[in-house]
Amino acid sequence: MERFLERVLFASRWLLAPLYLGLALVLLLFVGAFFVELAGLVQSLLEGGEEHLTLAALKLLDLVLVASLVVMVMISGFENFVAKITLGADQQRLSWLTELDTGSIKVKILGSIAVISAIYLLEQFFDIEGVPDGKLLWLVVIQLTFVVSAVLLAVLDRLAPRRDGH
Repeated sequence: MERFLERVLFASRWLLAPLYLGLALVLLLFVGAFFVELAGLVQSLLEGGEEHLTLAALKLLDLVLVASLVVMVMISGFENFVAKITLGADQQRLSWLTELDTGSIKVKILGSIAVISAIYLLEQFFDIEGVPDGKLLWLVVIQLTFVVSAVLLAVLDRLAPRRDGH
């Protein structure tokens, strides 16, 4: 009975595969959102609205950053929890991606959240006259919380013992 239970639990890791496929669909949504945002930026520039070009570029970078995180979670998660990924000659170029552990992914995600929050905060600073002081204070406090959390998580991840002994 114990052996059967072990096999069922081990095989259940494949239940994660549809979730990783779902993340691939989310990645497609990010591609669509990127090009919608880019088209809006081009239209704005054609109409003479270049004053917020930097902010629009940051929004595009934001989308790319989150999409990259989705790829990291998809590939490293599948590799860590479901099955080994074998890509042949491309394996060498992507080997770092399949070797990411959950701790380092959490650090990357929290760091990205801090960057996303900073972009939103910068957007609010562009229209500072229209932002209530109380809201601005909370946005800064939340941003600082994300930054401190990211730094603490990175330090804890660095101090944590690794399976490979490093």
